[in-house]
Amino acid sequence: MQRSFFLILTTFFLFNINQLSSQEKCDCSKRFTKVAKQATPAVVFIKSELTSGNANVRSQENYDNPFDYFNDEFFKRFFGGRGNNQSQVIGGSGFITTPDGYIITNNHMTKDATKITVTLNSGEEYEAKVIGSDPRTDLAVIKIDAKDLPILKFGNSDTLEVGEEVVAIGSPFAYQATVTTGIVSAKGRQDLNIIDLEDFIQTDAALNPGNSGGALLNLNSEVIGINTAIASQTGGYMGIGFAIPSNMAKYAVHQIIANGSVQRGYLGVSSQKIDKNMAEAFGLNKTEGALVADVIKDSPADKAGIKQGDIIIACNGQPIKNGLTFKNDIAQMAPDTKVKLTILRNGKKQEINIVLGTFPSEQTHKSMELGIEVSNLKDVSIEILQRYNYNQGMEGVIITAVKYGSLAEKAALRPGMLILQVNQQKVSNVQEFNAAMQEAPNKKHTLLLVRYQNITNFVTIKTK
Repeated sequence: MQRSFFLILTTFFLFNINQLSSQEKCDCSKRFTKVAKQATPAVVFIKSELTSGNANVRSQENYDNPFDYFNDEFFKRFFGGRGNNQSQVIGGSGFITTPDGYIITNNHMTKDATKITVTLNSGEEYEAKVIGSDPRTDLAVIKIDAKDLPILKFGNSDTLEVGEEVVAIGSPFAYQATVTTGIVSAKGRQDLNIIDLEDFIQTDAALNPGNSGGALLNLNSEVIGINTAIASQTGGYMGIGFAIPSNMAKYAVHQIIANGSVQRGYLGVSSQKIDKNMAEAFGLNKTEGALVADVIKDSPADKAGIKQGDIIIACNGQPIKNGLTFKNDIAQMAPDTKVKLTILRNGKKQEINIVLGTFPSEQTHKSMELGIEVSNLKDVSIEILQRYNYNQGMEGVIITAVKYGSLAEKAALRPGMLILQVNQQKVSNVQEFNAAMQEAPNKKHTLLLVRYQNITNFVTIKTK
Protein backbone atom coordinates (compact mmCIF):
# COMPACT_ATOMS: atom_id res chain seq x y z
CA MET A 1 0.00 0.00 0.00
CA GLN A 2 2.71 2.43 0.98
CA ARG A 3 4.73 1.48 -2.10
CA SER A 4 1.74 2.06 -4.39
CA PHE A 5 1.10 5.43 -2.78
CA PHE A 6 4.76 6.37 -3.24
CA LEU A 7 4.66 5.40 -6.94
CA ILE A 8 1.52 7.45 -7.49
CA LEU A 9 3.11 10.45 -5.73
CA THR A 10 6.31 10.12 -7.76
CA THR A 11 4.40 9.84 -11.04
CA PHE A 12 2.34 12.90 -10.13
CA PHE A 13 5.48 14.87 -9.26
CA LEU A 14 7.31 13.92 -12.48
CA PHE A 15 4.23 14.71 -14.56
CA ASN A 16 4.00 18.19 -13.08
CA ILE A 17 7.72 18.79 -13.54
CA ASN A 18 7.43 17.83 -17.22
CA GLN A 19 4.38 20.03 -17.58
CA LEU A 20 6.27 22.94 -15.98
CA SER A 21 9.27 22.35 -18.23
CA SER A 22 7.05 22.31 -21.32
CA GLN A 23 5.31 25.47 -20.14
CA GLU A 24 8.66 27.24 -19.62
CA LYS A 25 9.80 26.23 -23.11
CA CYS A 26 6.53 27.50 -24.53
CA ASP A 27 6.82 30.81 -22.68
CA CYS A 28 10.43 31.23 -23.86
CA SER A 29 9.44 30.55 -27.45
CA LYS A 30 6.59 33.04 -27.22
CA ARG A 31 8.97 35.71 -25.91
CA PHE A 32 11.17 35.27 -28.97
CA THR A 33 8.12 35.20 -31.22
CA LYS A 34 6.97 38.52 -29.80
CA VAL A 35 10.34 40.16 -30.48
CA ALA A 36 10.46 38.76 -34.00
CA LYS A 37 6.98 40.07 -34.83
CA GLN A 38 7.69 43.53 -33.43
CA ALA A 39 11.21 44.00 -34.78
CA THR A 40 11.42 42.20 -38.13
CA PRO A 41 9.40 44.79 -40.13
CA ALA A 42 12.02 47.45 -39.29
CA VAL A 43 15.09 45.39 -40.31
CA VAL A 44 16.27 45.83 -43.91
CA PHE A 45 18.56 44.17 -46.43
CA ILE A 46 21.29 46.45 -47.84
CA LYS A 47 23.15 45.90 -51.10
CA SER A 48 26.16 48.13 -51.81
CA GLU A 49 27.83 48.33 -55.20
CA LEU A 50 31.47 49.33 -55.48
CA THR A 51 33.30 50.14 -58.70
CA SER A 52 36.61 48.47 -59.51
CA GLY A 53 38.43 51.58 -58.33
CA ASN A 54 37.03 51.15 -54.84
CA ALA A 55 36.56 47.39 -54.53
CA ASN A 56 38.93 45.07 -52.71
CA VAL A 57 40.80 47.68 -50.73
CA ARG A 58 43.15 46.50 -47.99
CA SER A 59 43.04 49.19 -45.34
CA GLN A 60 45.04 50.09 -42.27
CA GLU A 61 42.14 49.22 -40.01
CA ASN A 62 42.21 45.56 -41.07
CA TYR A 63 45.62 44.82 -42.53
CA ASP A 64 47.57 43.99 -39.38
CA ASN A 65 44.67 42.44 -37.50
CA PRO A 66 45.95 39.33 -35.67
CA PHE A 67 42.43 37.94 -35.45
CA ASP A 68 41.90 38.29 -39.24
CA TYR A 69 38.29 39.37 -38.81
CA PHE A 70 38.46 41.52 -41.92
CA ASN A 71 41.04 39.88 -44.17
CA ASP A 72 40.16 39.86 -47.85
CA GLU A 73 38.48 36.51 -48.37
CA PHE A 74 36.83 36.52 -44.97
CA PHE A 75 35.57 40.06 -45.45
CA LYS A 76 33.89 39.15 -48.73
CA ARG A 77 32.30 36.01 -47.35
CA PHE A 78 31.12 37.54 -44.08
CA PHE A 79 29.51 40.51 -45.79
CA GLY A 80 28.18 38.69 -48.83
CA GLY A 81 30.66 40.02 -51.39
CA ARG A 82 30.70 38.98 -54.98
CA GLY A 83 31.89 40.62 -58.17
CA ASN A 84 34.34 40.73 -61.05
CA ASN A 85 37.10 42.96 -62.32
CA GLN A 86 34.64 45.79 -62.93
CA SER A 87 32.54 45.83 -59.79
CA GLN A 88 31.87 44.27 -56.43
CA VAL A 89 28.61 43.87 -54.55
CA ILE A 90 28.48 43.43 -50.78
CA GLY A 91 25.33 42.56 -48.88
CA GLY A 92 24.46 43.31 -45.29
CA SER A 93 21.77 44.52 -42.95
CA GLY A 94 20.45 47.62 -41.26
CA PHE A 95 17.43 48.82 -39.32
CA ILE A 96 15.07 51.78 -39.61
CA THR A 97 15.32 54.31 -36.81
CA THR A 98 12.87 57.05 -37.93
CA PRO A 99 9.51 56.83 -39.76
CA ASP A 100 10.85 59.01 -42.60
CA GLY A 101 13.59 56.58 -43.60
CA TYR A 102 16.83 57.02 -41.62
CA ILE A 103 18.58 53.64 -41.43
CA ILE A 104 21.52 52.56 -39.27
CA THR A 105 24.15 50.15 -40.59
CA ASN A 106 27.93 49.61 -40.55
CA ASN A 107 30.38 52.06 -42.11
CA HIS A 108 32.15 49.27 -43.99
CA MET A 109 28.81 48.58 -45.72
CA THR A 110 28.67 52.08 -47.20
CA LYS A 111 32.29 53.17 -47.56
CA ASP A 112 33.13 53.95 -51.20
CA ALA A 113 29.78 52.60 -52.41
CA THR A 114 28.60 54.01 -55.74
CA LYS A 115 25.05 52.73 -55.26
CA ILE A 116 23.17 51.49 -52.18
CA THR A 117 19.89 49.61 -52.49
CA VAL A 118 17.64 48.97 -49.49
CA THR A 119 15.03 46.21 -49.51
CA LEU A 120 12.32 46.47 -46.86
CA ASN A 121 10.77 43.46 -45.19
CA SER A 122 7.70 44.11 -47.37
CA GLY A 123 9.80 43.60 -50.48
CA GLU A 124 9.85 47.25 -51.57
CA GLU A 125 13.21 48.50 -52.87
CA TYR A 126 14.65 51.98 -52.50
CA GLU A 127 17.90 53.61 -53.49
CA ALA A 128 19.57 55.11 -50.42
CA LYS A 129 21.94 58.01 -49.91
CA VAL A 130 24.65 58.18 -47.26
CA ILE A 131 23.96 60.81 -44.60
CA GLY A 132 27.26 60.31 -42.78
CA SER A 133 29.51 57.82 -41.07
CA ASP A 134 31.79 57.31 -38.09
CA PRO A 135 34.72 55.02 -39.01
CA ARG A 136 35.97 54.99 -35.41
CA THR A 137 32.90 52.96 -34.38
CA ASP A 138 32.14 51.47 -37.83
CA LEU A 139 28.70 53.08 -37.93
CA ALA A 140 26.87 54.79 -40.78
CA VAL A 141 23.47 56.34 -41.39
CA ILE A 142 21.74 56.12 -44.76
CA LYS A 143 18.32 57.42 -45.83
CA ILE A 144 15.57 56.34 -48.18
CA ASP A 145 12.70 58.49 -49.46
CA ALA A 146 9.74 56.93 -47.68
CA LYS A 147 7.19 57.70 -44.97
CA ASP A 148 5.36 56.01 -42.12
CA LEU A 149 7.94 53.24 -41.80
CA PRO A 150 8.17 50.83 -38.85
CA ILE A 151 11.08 51.68 -36.56
CA LEU A 152 13.26 50.21 -33.84
CA LYS A 153 14.24 52.11 -30.70
CA PHE A 154 17.50 51.97 -28.78
CA GLY A 155 17.63 50.30 -25.39
CA ASN A 156 20.18 50.84 -22.63
CA SER A 157 23.16 48.56 -23.27
CA ASP A 158 24.66 49.44 -19.89
CA THR A 159 21.92 47.48 -18.15
CA LEU A 160 22.66 44.26 -20.06
CA GLU A 161 23.83 41.33 -17.99
CA VAL A 162 25.97 38.38 -19.03
CA GLY A 163 23.65 35.43 -19.63
CA GLU A 164 20.73 37.63 -20.69
CA GLU A 165 18.78 36.37 -23.71
CA VAL A 166 19.10 38.33 -26.97
CA VAL A 167 17.72 38.15 -30.50
CA ALA A 168 19.65 38.93 -33.70
CA ILE A 169 17.82 39.88 -36.90
CA GLY A 170 19.54 40.37 -40.25
CA SER A 171 20.05 39.01 -43.75
CA PRO A 172 22.72 36.28 -43.64
CA PHE A 173 23.59 35.05 -47.14
CA ALA A 174 20.88 37.49 -48.35
CA TYR A 175 18.15 35.46 -46.58
CA GLN A 176 16.18 38.47 -45.45
CA ALA A 177 14.64 38.81 -41.98
CA THR A 178 16.46 35.85 -40.44
CA VAL A 179 15.95 35.59 -36.68
CA THR A 180 18.45 33.87 -34.38
CA THR A 181 18.65 33.77 -30.61
CA GLY A 182 21.34 33.45 -27.97
CA ILE A 183 22.70 35.07 -24.84
CA VAL A 184 25.09 37.84 -23.93
CA SER A 185 28.34 35.89 -23.61
CA ALA A 186 30.45 38.82 -22.40
CA LYS A 187 30.50 42.60 -22.19
CA GLY A 188 33.20 45.20 -22.76
CA ARG A 189 35.32 43.20 -25.21
CA GLN A 190 38.25 45.43 -26.15
CA ASP A 191 41.72 45.30 -27.67
CA LEU A 192 40.51 43.20 -30.63
CA ASN A 193 41.88 45.65 -33.24
CA ILE A 194 38.67 45.60 -35.26
CA ILE A 195 37.86 49.31 -34.93
CA ASP A 196 39.36 52.25 -33.08
CA LEU A 197 36.74 52.53 -30.32
CA GLU A 198 35.90 49.09 -28.98
CA ASP A 199 33.51 48.06 -26.22
CA PHE A 200 31.84 45.08 -27.87
CA ILE A 201 28.97 42.96 -26.66
CA GLN A 202 29.86 39.32 -27.31
CA THR A 203 26.99 36.98 -28.16
CA ASP A 204 26.51 33.38 -29.22
CA ALA A 205 23.44 34.21 -31.34
CA ALA A 206 24.15 32.82 -34.81
CA LEU A 207 25.71 35.50 -37.04
CA ASN A 208 26.76 34.75 -40.61
CA PRO A 209 27.69 36.60 -43.82
CA GLY A 210 25.13 39.37 -44.30
CA ASN A 211 24.28 39.93 -40.61
CA SER A 212 26.62 42.92 -40.49
CA GLY A 213 24.74 46.10 -39.56
CA GLY A 214 21.71 44.21 -38.27
CA ALA A 215 20.05 44.57 -34.90
CA LEU A 216 20.83 42.77 -31.65
CA LEU A 217 17.74 43.13 -29.44
CA ASN A 218 16.69 42.47 -25.87
CA LEU A 219 13.38 40.78 -25.07
CA ASN A 220 11.67 44.20 -24.98
CA SER A 221 12.38 44.50 -28.73
CA GLU A 222 14.89 47.30 -28.08
CA VAL A 223 18.16 47.55 -30.01
CA ILE A 224 20.99 47.01 -27.56
CA GLY A 225 23.68 46.37 -30.20
CA ILE A 226 24.60 46.60 -33.89
CA ASN A 227 26.08 43.34 -35.16
CA THR A 228 29.50 43.98 -36.67
CA ALA A 229 31.90 41.03 -36.72
CA ILE A 230 32.40 37.37 -35.92
CA ALA A 231 35.38 35.34 -34.80
CA SER A 232 35.62 32.46 -37.23
CA GLN A 233 38.15 30.16 -38.87
CA THR A 234 35.67 29.20 -41.58
CA GLY A 235 33.98 32.51 -42.43
CA GLY A 236 30.73 31.31 -40.86
CA TYR A 237 29.12 30.98 -37.46
CA MET A 238 31.30 29.52 -34.71
CA GLY A 239 29.49 30.84 -31.65
CA ILE A 240 31.32 34.15 -31.18
CA GLY A 241 29.85 37.37 -32.54
CA PHE A 242 30.43 41.01 -31.66
CA ALA A 243 28.02 43.94 -31.56
CA ILE A 244 28.54 47.67 -31.00
CA PRO A 245 26.69 48.67 -27.79
CA SER A 246 23.62 50.82 -28.30
CA ASN A 247 24.85 53.52 -25.92
CA MET A 248 28.00 53.95 -28.00
CA ALA A 249 25.96 53.95 -31.20
CA LYS A 250 23.45 56.55 -29.98
CA TYR A 251 26.15 59.18 -29.53
CA ALA A 252 27.34 58.77 -33.12
CA VAL A 253 23.97 58.27 -34.80
CA HIS A 254 22.32 61.36 -33.31
CA GLN A 255 25.20 63.56 -34.47
CA ILE A 256 25.27 62.05 -37.95
CA ILE A 257 21.54 62.66 -38.44
CA ALA A 258 21.84 66.22 -37.12
CA ASN A 259 25.16 67.26 -38.66
CA GLY A 260 26.28 64.59 -41.13
CA SER A 261 29.39 63.78 -39.10
CA VAL A 262 30.58 63.05 -35.58
CA GLN A 263 32.64 65.41 -33.43
CA ARG A 264 34.39 63.87 -30.45
CA GLY A 265 36.34 65.19 -27.52
CA TYR A 266 40.12 65.17 -27.89
CA LEU A 267 42.58 64.89 -25.02
CA GLY A 268 45.78 64.09 -26.90
CA VAL A 269 47.25 61.18 -24.98
CA SER A 270 48.02 57.57 -25.77
CA SER A 271 47.10 55.44 -22.78
CA GLN A 272 47.54 51.75 -22.05
CA LYS A 273 46.35 49.09 -19.66
CA ILE A 274 48.30 48.34 -16.51
CA ASP A 275 49.14 44.69 -15.94
CA LYS A 276 50.40 43.11 -12.74
CA ASN A 277 54.08 43.61 -13.53
CA MET A 278 53.55 47.21 -14.54
CA ALA A 279 51.58 47.87 -11.36
CA GLU A 280 54.48 46.52 -9.29
CA ALA A 281 56.98 48.64 -11.24
CA PHE A 282 54.94 51.80 -10.53
CA GLY A 283 54.30 50.84 -6.91
CA LEU A 284 50.57 50.34 -7.37
CA ASN A 285 48.46 47.92 -5.35
CA LYS A 286 45.96 47.22 -8.17
CA THR A 287 45.90 47.04 -11.96
CA GLU A 288 43.50 49.90 -12.57
CA GLY A 289 43.90 53.28 -14.22
CA ALA A 290 45.24 54.50 -17.56
CA LEU A 291 49.01 54.76 -17.95
CA VAL A 292 49.98 57.71 -20.18
CA ALA A 293 52.40 56.32 -22.78
CA ASP A 294 52.63 59.47 -24.91
CA VAL A 295 51.36 63.04 -25.01
CA ILE A 296 50.77 64.87 -28.30
CA LYS A 297 52.55 68.19 -28.51
CA ASP A 298 50.24 71.23 -28.15
CA SER A 299 47.25 69.02 -27.38
CA PRO A 300 44.84 69.86 -24.51
CA ALA A 301 46.64 67.30 -22.33
CA ASP A 302 50.04 68.81 -23.12
CA LYS A 303 48.84 72.34 -22.39
CA ALA A 304 47.28 71.20 -19.11
CA GLY A 305 50.52 69.60 -17.94
CA ILE A 306 49.82 65.86 -18.39
CA LYS A 307 53.13 64.02 -18.67
CA GLN A 308 54.32 60.69 -19.97
CA GLY A 309 54.26 58.17 -17.12
CA ASP A 310 51.30 59.77 -15.34
CA ILE A 311 48.61 57.33 -14.25
CA ILE A 312 45.07 58.66 -14.69
CA ILE A 313 42.96 57.02 -11.99
CA ALA A 314 39.71 58.99 -12.22
CA CYS A 315 37.77 61.25 -14.58
CA ASN A 316 35.23 63.62 -13.02
CA GLY A 317 35.43 61.57 -9.86
CA GLN A 318 34.66 58.25 -11.59
CA PRO A 319 37.36 55.55 -11.28
CA ILE A 320 39.05 54.49 -14.52
CA LYS A 321 39.23 50.77 -15.19
CA ASN A 322 41.92 50.82 -17.90
CA GLY A 323 43.35 52.80 -20.80
CA LEU A 324 40.89 51.47 -23.37
CA THR A 325 37.77 52.33 -21.39
CA PHE A 326 39.26 55.77 -20.67
CA LYS A 327 39.78 56.37 -24.41
CA ASN A 328 36.15 55.41 -25.07
CA ASP A 329 34.92 57.69 -22.27
CA ILE A 330 36.73 60.70 -23.72
CA ALA A 331 35.49 59.88 -27.23
CA GLN A 332 31.89 59.91 -25.98
CA MET A 333 32.30 63.50 -24.76
CA ALA A 334 31.75 66.59 -26.87
CA PRO A 335 34.50 69.08 -27.73
CA ASP A 336 34.90 71.91 -25.19
CA THR A 337 33.77 69.64 -22.35
CA LYS A 338 35.47 70.41 -19.06
CA VAL A 339 36.91 67.36 -17.31
CA LYS A 340 38.71 66.91 -14.01
CA LEU A 341 41.36 64.20 -14.13
CA THR A 342 42.84 62.64 -11.02
CA ILE A 343 46.36 61.41 -11.66
CA LEU A 344 49.20 59.71 -9.85
CA ARG A 345 52.63 61.19 -10.51
CA ASN A 346 55.57 59.74 -8.64
CA GLY A 347 53.13 58.17 -6.21
CA LYS A 348 51.42 61.46 -5.38
CA LYS A 349 47.82 62.26 -6.27
CA GLN A 350 47.01 65.41 -8.26
CA GLU A 351 43.93 66.87 -9.91
CA ILE A 352 44.13 68.55 -13.30
CA ASN A 353 41.33 70.47 -15.05
CA ILE A 354 41.24 70.21 -18.85
CA VAL A 355 38.98 71.53 -21.62
CA LEU A 356 38.74 68.92 -24.36
CA GLY A 357 39.57 69.85 -27.93
CA THR A 358 38.07 68.42 -31.12
CA PHE A 359 39.34 65.10 -32.39
CA PRO A 360 41.21 65.87 -35.63
CA SER A 361 39.48 64.72 -38.79
CA GLU A 362 41.51 62.47 -41.04
CA GLN A 363 42.65 63.94 -44.34
CA THR A 364 43.29 61.37 -47.05
CA HIS A 365 44.24 61.30 -50.70
CA LYS A 366 43.48 58.48 -53.10
CA SER A 367 45.90 57.73 -55.89
CA MET A 368 43.68 55.66 -58.19
CA GLU A 369 46.55 55.04 -60.63
CA LEU A 370 48.76 53.44 -57.97
CA GLY A 371 45.87 52.03 -55.96
CA ILE A 372 46.68 53.53 -52.54
CA GLU A 373 45.30 55.92 -49.96
CA VAL A 374 47.62 58.12 -47.88
CA SER A 375 47.16 60.35 -44.84
CA ASN A 376 49.12 62.95 -42.92
CA LEU A 377 50.87 61.56 -39.87
CA LYS A 378 49.10 64.08 -37.67
CA ASP A 379 45.75 62.68 -38.79
CA VAL A 380 46.26 59.03 -37.81
CA SER A 381 45.86 57.58 -34.34
CA ILE A 382 48.63 57.47 -31.78
CA GLU A 383 48.31 53.67 -31.71
CA ILE A 384 49.23 53.44 -35.41
CA LEU A 385 52.20 55.78 -34.93
CA GLN A 386 53.49 53.64 -32.09
CA ARG A 387 52.94 50.42 -34.04
CA TYR A 388 55.36 51.56 -36.75
CA ASN A 389 57.73 53.62 -34.57
CA TYR A 390 56.68 56.93 -36.15
CA ASN A 391 55.93 60.29 -34.56
CA GLN A 392 53.86 63.25 -35.69
CA GLY A 393 56.94 65.39 -36.20
CA MET A 394 58.25 63.19 -39.01
CA GLU A 395 57.87 64.12 -42.67
CA GLY A 396 56.10 62.03 -45.25
CA VAL A 397 52.63 60.54 -45.75
CA ILE A 398 51.54 57.18 -44.40
CA ILE A 399 49.84 54.57 -46.59
CA THR A 400 46.48 53.74 -45.02
CA ALA A 401 44.97 51.49 -47.72
CA VAL A 402 46.16 49.44 -50.70
CA LYS A 403 43.85 48.12 -53.43
CA TYR A 404 44.16 44.44 -54.23
CA GLY A 405 45.72 43.74 -57.61
CA SER A 406 46.89 47.35 -57.96
CA LEU A 407 50.32 48.53 -59.10
CA ALA A 408 51.07 49.43 -55.48
CA GLU A 409 50.35 45.93 -54.16
CA LYS A 410 52.39 44.33 -56.95
CA ALA A 411 55.26 46.59 -55.89
CA ALA A 412 54.88 45.24 -52.31
CA LEU A 413 53.57 48.51 -50.85
CA ARG A 414 51.62 47.95 -47.64
CA PRO A 415 49.58 50.00 -45.15
CA GLY A 416 51.90 51.49 -42.55
CA MET A 417 54.65 52.39 -45.00
CA LEU A 418 55.77 56.01 -45.06
CA ILE A 419 56.28 57.71 -48.43
CA LEU A 420 59.08 60.29 -48.15
CA GLN A 421 59.61 61.16 -51.83
CA VAL A 422 57.78 60.91 -55.16
CA ASN A 423 60.14 60.96 -58.16
CA GLN A 424 62.89 62.38 -55.91
CA GLN A 425 60.61 65.20 -54.82
CA LYS A 426 60.21 65.43 -51.06
CA VAL A 427 56.66 65.11 -49.72
CA SER A 428 55.88 66.22 -46.19
CA ASN A 429 52.09 66.07 -46.28
CA VAL A 430 49.10 65.02 -48.37
CA GLN A 431 49.05 68.30 -50.30
CA GLU A 432 52.68 67.87 -51.44
CA PHE A 433 52.05 64.20 -52.28
CA ASN A 434 49.05 65.20 -54.39
CA ALA A 435 51.10 67.81 -56.27
CA ALA A 436 53.90 65.34 -56.94
CA MET A 437 51.48 62.67 -58.18
CA GLN A 438 49.90 65.10 -60.64
CA GLU A 439 53.26 65.17 -62.46
CA ALA A 440 53.81 61.39 -62.21
CA PRO A 441 51.56 60.37 -65.18
CA ASN A 442 54.02 62.10 -67.52
CA LYS A 443 56.74 59.65 -66.51
CA LYS A 444 57.26 56.00 -67.47
CA HIS A 445 58.06 55.06 -63.88
CA THR A 446 57.02 56.43 -60.50
CA LEU A 447 59.95 56.35 -58.10
CA LEU A 448 59.06 56.35 -54.42
CA LEU A 449 61.30 56.62 -51.39
CA VAL A 450 59.57 54.53 -48.74
CA ARG A 451 60.27 53.98 -45.08
CA TYR A 452 58.85 51.04 -43.13
CA GLN A 453 59.58 51.20 -39.40
CA ASN A 454 63.38 51.72 -39.38
CA ILE A 455 64.20 50.67 -42.98
CA THR A 456 64.22 53.07 -45.96
CA ASN A 457 64.25 51.87 -49.59
CA PHE A 458 63.49 53.12 -53.10
CA VAL A 459 60.54 51.47 -54.85
CA THR A 460 59.96 51.88 -58.57
CA ILE A 461 56.53 51.36 -60.14
CA LYS A 462 56.12 51.08 -63.91
CA THR A 463 53.11 53.22 -64.79
CA LYS A 464 53.32 53.12 -68.61
